[in-house]
Amino acid sequence: MKRKFPLFSLTVLLAIAAGCFGCGLFLSTDPAYMDLRNCNTAPNHSFFFGTDSLGRDIFTMIWYGGRASLLIGFLAAFFSTLLAVLVGSVSGYAPAWMDGILMRLTDLVFSVPGLLLTIFLQATMGKANVYSLSLAIGLTGWMSMAKVVRTEVLQLKSTEYVLAAKCLGGGFFHLLCRHLAPNFIPSILFMAVMSVRNAMVAEATLSFMGLGLPVEAVSWGSMLSQAENALLSRAWWIVLIPGIFLAGTIVALTNLGNYMRKSINKRHSNL
Repeated sequence: MKRKFPLFSLTVLLAIAAGCFGCGLFLSTDPAYMDLRNCNTAPNHSFFFGTDSLGRDIFTMIWYGGRASLLIGFLAAFFSTLLAVLVGSVSGYAPAWMDGILMRLTDLVFSVPGLLLTIFLQATMGKANVYSLSLAIGLTGWMSMAKVVRTEVLQLKSTEYVLAAKCLGGGFFHLLCRHLAPNFIPSILFMAVMSVRNAMVAEATLSFMGLGLPVEAVSWGSMLSQAENALLSRAWWIVLIPGIFLAGTIVALTNLGNYMRKSINKRHSNL
């Protein structure tokens, strides 16, 4: 049975991304502006999504905060994919003794809880910001992808066109860019998409624990970190609205990743 392309998920994801990165075109309010006369105001015609305990407009915060959350997700996925490709390719192409060392190191890093390792890396880099948090999350999410890359390279390095390129003097990075990567990138594309989702969840989790972005640096995660105070004051909109946007984005990314995974599995089964 042919699986339908998740067009609705893609449309939702593109609409949210367009709103977040283009919000400066239709919003003139500063997301950090505190209107102390309108604290914990429920959604109304003046404040579409209400205000938080500091009087900040949640509608504005959603779009600017989504920009930070999406940026962390995509940057962290880029760092983890880049590291996975380098480690997996070197491990699969290198002699057996080097392959063994790299895989044992990968297993060692994999055995440490990812959230704990992210907290440790972020602590070594000082105060959290979008880029340091992206790097910390990205450096803890590459292990599974590296193993897939290694397996693909082990199969590809003995093919005729790779051996021919090597005999003609092609170096490792030439072989990686021209012959290896174009063949294994489709196999890890769905993992890269899932990395975006996992990074956004990690950022929200860290912020909820008070270990991620500071409250003044607006993101969906930092908005959810106000959950306890919001529920105590019965200001449900402070938690529900960013939660809906975060959950919708994660579900859309999951649907796209699952479609890619099943498409790749079907392609391999046909070969």
